[in-house]
Amino acid sequence: MLDADLKQQLSQYLGMLREPIELVASLGDDAKSAETRELLTQISDLSDKVSATFDGEDDRKPSFIIRRASDAQAWVRFAGVPLGHEFTSLVLALLWAGGHPPKVSDEVLEQIRRLAGDYEFEMYFSLSCHNCPDVVQALTLLALNNPRVTATLIEGGAFKDEVETRGVMAVPAVFLNGKMWGSGKMNVDEILAKVDGGASARAAEKLAAKKPFEVLVIGGGPAGASAAIYTARKGFSTGIAAERMGGQVMDTMGIENFISVPYTEGPKLATALEQHVKEYDIDTMNLLRADKLIPASETGGYHEVVFENGASLKARSLILTTGARWRNLGVPGEAEYRNKGVAYCPHCDGPLFKGKRVAVIGGGNSGVEAAIDLANIVAHVTLIEFDSKLRADQVLHDKLRSMGNVDVIVSAQTTEVTGDGEKVNGLEYKDRESGETHRIELEGVFVQIGLVPNTEWLKDSGLELTRFGEIEIDSHAATNLPGVFAAGDATTVPFKQIIIAMGEGSKAALSAFDYLIRHEAPEEIAEAAQAA
Repeated sequence: MLDADLKQQLSQYLGMLREPIELVASLGDDAKSAETRELLTQISDLSDKVSATFDGEDDRKPSFIIRRASDAQAWVRFAGVPLGHEFTSLVLALLWAGGHPPKVSDEVLEQIRRLAGDYEFEMYFSLSCHNCPDVVQALTLLALNNPRVTATLIEGGAFKDEVETRGVMAVPAVFLNGKMWGSGKMNVDEILAKVDGGASARAAEKLAAKKPFEVLVIGGGPAGASAAIYTARKGFSTGIAAERMGGQVMDTMGIENFISVPYTEGPKLATALEQHVKEYDIDTMNLLRADKLIPASETGGYHEVVFENGASLKARSLILTTGARWRNLGVPGEAEYRNKGVAYCPHCDGPLFKGKRVAVIGGGNSGVEAAIDLANIVAHVTLIEFDSKLRADQVLHDKLRSMGNVDVIVSAQTTEVTGDGEKVNGLEYKDRESGETHRIELEGVFVQIGLVPNTEWLKDSGLELTRFGEIEIDSHAATNLPGVFAAGDATTVPFKQIIIAMGEGSKAALSAFDYLIRHEAPEEIAEAAQAA
């Protein structure tokens, strides 16, 4: 089950346990149960602080709980074998149950312990999902630090009938007290924000107490992190307010064009960005969705950004790096069947469609890469492209054409996603040359048609936007508003790439620096006026 290298690494981790833990398994006679028994036996053999028993009576088999020997109420349950992307989650669960402190603030731990009410979480994941570990680890943290919170973390491939019955067609999928509660990537802060009714008000109160920044960066992706680091290095008081640290990079799997790094993955890069930001005196504020920009020309002093929670922050200079999100098809059935067959992440949700027929909408690099990945999992892939030819790189085009279970349809306009009320059962498209309408019977639709900038909140600010919603910038990353700069995928920069966003963020920061040293602060202007 575990090779020699994994055993050695795990043995070192288990040496960090501060108190004994117990593994209690509920097993059947199937192969997965045998794998679970072998895994738990190997773990318990690596440390005298770990014991494993196999007399559990949970209905889900195989499954096992991890709990502190001194506190049977502090436990988390894994159903299935948590290897692949979830092996790290398993290791962290063992460490946290054994008293090793998690890498979260005391404030977060106190918020978890203060939760009132009973929370029974059930969460479905796939072993190939790069978005799932954050959710698994967050729920594990809650369950091991609050006896009124339980978490059962279920590997969907091991419980296919249950997945079908509950209509789970996208992971991560979280049920709370028996009802569907949330889907998609969430960290512990995001989960706490949803379950803790007072969290928003406390966050707003903290923001209101902050003094104006010299530079405030809105957005926490590659452009935002780069901008914040550059202005902090110049000695300016810098804040970075983001809806999600890491931005869209968190939803990216393989990255092979980040120069000097032959291969990395989005979540790893996002973590590295956040850690680099923490090396500087930067006030990092997460889970903040910007709602309105009030320029300095209207406030008579500082630029002001108002957030959805009602709080606001002020700054002498702003750098807008709000990025972009996946573009929706905008056809009937898409919204109704989202997470019920309509998906946007082939890496996360592909395994749930094993042996089924799916479509991929979009013939660019992302669409063709998705079709190639899915063709190795599903029964059949139909790739549908609006244009008269695929726009992907030739190497991807050639690979796609070599696969025997893929059909490519070009000059096709998707007009509707259909379903039976519970899940997708097909789609309709119009042949753009003949005008004829066609229908394809299938169980899944993966949408890969590009990006739309996150700039709706800027429409009434006086900031110039293109008809596509991109922020107009010049060669210095400056907008039409003095002291407001922008960078990354939300702007008119012609190519949307991680490495370009980082460079643009640095450029915007240097332009902000130049602006600040040439303009006096509002307080200095007021003092000069009084003296005159």
